[in-house]
Amino acid sequence: MLVLVINCGSSSIKYQLFDMPTKKVLAKGLVERIGLPKAILTHKVGDNKNVFERDIPNHEVGMQLILDTLVGAECGVIKNIAEIKAAGHRVVHGGEKYNSSVAIDDEVIRGIEAVADLAPLHNPPNLVGIRAAQKALPGVPQVAVFDTAFHQTIPPRAYLYALPYELYEKHQVRRYGFHGTSHAYVTGRAAELLGIPRHQINLITCHLGNGGSITAVKEGRSIDTSMGMTPLAGVVMGTRSGDLDPAIAFYLLEKGVYKDYHEVDRVFNKESGLKGVSGGKSDMRDLHAGAVENGENSREQLALDIFDYRVTAYIGAYLTLLPRLDALVFTGGIGENDAATRWSIVKNLAHLNLTIDPIRNRETVGGREGEISSATSGTKVMVVPTDEEGFIAADTYRLTREG
Repeated sequence: MLVLVINCGSSSIKYQLFDMPTKKVLAKGLVERIGLPKAILTHKVGDNKNVFERDIPNHEVGMQLILDTLVGAECGVIKNIAEIKAAGHRVVHGGEKYNSSVAIDDEVIRGIEAVADLAPLHNPPNLVGIRAAQKALPGVPQVAVFDTAFHQTIPPRAYLYALPYELYEKHQVRRYGFHGTSHAYVTGRAAELLGIPRHQINLITCHLGNGGSITAVKEGRSIDTSMGMTPLAGVVMGTRSGDLDPAIAFYLLEKGVYKDYHEVDRVFNKESGLKGVSGGKSDMRDLHAGAVENGENSREQLALDIFDYRVTAYIGAYLTLLPRLDALVFTGGIGENDAATRWSIVKNLAHLNLTIDPIRNRETVGGREGEISSATSGTKVMVVPTDEEGFIAADTYRLTREG
């Protein structure tokens, strides 16, 4: 059964075509610069990559171009669009209504629209992608997989802020958490690798990339996570500040440093984090190189130290929420590939009997999964490459088969 996975942004469409249930990827690609001059489709089949420049005025045209490419003579992988039996969509925000993936109908579309204010940069484009796919694939079942769904098991004591309660009742102000699809996938995969039933496993999962979040998993369920009402909260990220005193925003506005809340929002989300501390570098590879070149007192090293410290602090806090820890799991671009950062983080946890093997740690990069803890570590430390698209495909396949 062929399942098309779609991740639609404001000017882009990412896609992968899966053969289910084997999860074999037949093709994948990206349409970018939709609505702008010289839009581009990058289409990959195995190791072969084709790049096309096209006029793509809107997402409907982009979706049709994807389907035409999938059946095209030049780099197609199927003979007829009718071979695609379902489409799965990444939807960033499901609010409190959706705690699992759902088959899309008119009511679900209204539900996604209803929480668009909570994710104004993501839910509207996600809806555009859904509607474009419905038009291009009439009659084909569509499924929504929500980034927030995995965290809907977090209890009120963890998701409520100490604000007037009516702000929650009337305006939905609460912690939602994100990267849920990734945390859910690595939870299931870690349970498989460790031979522990999913409903019994206790983990701390660290999704570390340009965006990052830490999640406490108790008996297979999220019970707390570092991101909040928005993805700005939590650990330091590539360009996001992570946790800070909210009064900083008021102070900067009062001092006239920034002219309005739009500018504060831009700075906190796009000019802060590793980029803000280091003076312009948000990529870990550049930061490590800069720290080597400029020394331990450099701003690059300071940015790395702050990042490691904040992640360590969250891990330590979440340890207190779990009856035991079966494994500490790293995933995401940094978590999967940056052995030096993993080493620095776990080094800070040695007093809690968590240690890693330097050789295993160095070798477990580039998509490799496995245990990196030392033989003397009291708790396992693992790397599990995330597979959000595969998770979406699996949920889409499951729901379509059940339906």
